[in-house]
Amino acid sequence: MQELGFIFIVFICIIGFFMFMYFVPVGLWVTAIFSGVRVSIGQLIGMRLRKIPPSIIVNSLITATKAGIPLTPSDLETHYLAGGDVPNVIKALISADKANINLSFKQATAIDLAGRNVFEAVQISVNPKVINTPKVAAVAADGIQLIAIARVTVRASLAQLVGGAGEETILARVGEGIVTSIGSAASHKEVLANPDKISKLVLSRGLDAGTAFEILSIDIADVDVGANIGAKLQTDQAAADLRVAEARAEERRAMAVAVEQEMKAKAQEARAKVIEAEAEIPKSIAQAFLNGNLGVMDYYKMQNVQADTEMRNSISGSGKGSTPIK
Repeated sequence: MQELGFIFIVFICIIGFFMFMYFVPVGLWVTAIFSGVRVSIGQLIGMRLRKIPPSIIVNSLITATKAGIPLTPSDLETHYLAGGDVPNVIKALISADKANINLSFKQATAIDLAGRNVFEAVQISVNPKVINTPKVAAVAADGIQLIAIARVTVRASLAQLVGGAGEETILARVGEGIVTSIGSAASHKEVLANPDKISKLVLSRGLDAGTAFEILSIDIADVDVGANIGAKLQTDQAAADLRVAEARAEERRAMAVAVEQEMKAKAQEARAKVIEAEAEIPKSIAQAFLNGNLGVMDYYKMQNVQADTEMRNSISGSGKGSTPIK
């Protein structure tokens, strides 16, 4: 029993020792002291209780102190609790200091918390970055399409990284400037002969305003001749005009057919009225007999005249379709 009790006590002591070393990182404290960083045991224990890795804070402080950047543990703890990347901020501050770039700790933490890589921004400030635009198609005044590719050299503007537009805005503005420049050219040959006019015009428009970058240069890498858009548009317009003309001609033909049918109907109506009028002639003759206005000899004479007229018409060929009076 005594042996079991002794083993249990030893086990408890070992666990207590590791827990003590976890909450009281003596080794890290000793490293900080020998590195010239003033941090107390109480501060290290407080970091553990606030769930802040003491190694990140202490190592970052040591790095900053060796680089001559005065910071306090409280500054780094605040930035860590805010969700920032403490080692990345320290590297950015050191890089900016070595490159004689004015970057304060407050500005660096603001850039980091804004979601941008502050260390990469400092690197771009020192070593400008080249952005290749996608193929930009534009049409000159003579209707020839040109396809251009530009290389944009930019440098990060640390003062505008917070709230400034990114690379997408730069590319969109450069593409818009290329389209405007080519579109204002009288001929595509003029653009091919002097492609530097495009870059000069685009660069003079101040496209980096409100962005996180400063445009250093815009170089036209390639210009290719595309399709003859003007000729295609003219062809399409001619085809459209032809369809409109055909539609109007068809409309006029339909109107003519309608008028023709209407005239035929009117002719039939007139012919019917003539037939109706001719049908009244025998009735009139009969009434004339009854009233004594027409005699038998007069009727025979009229029949003879009619027969003579029909004979002459048949001989001349002009009596076709004549209707005899009965």
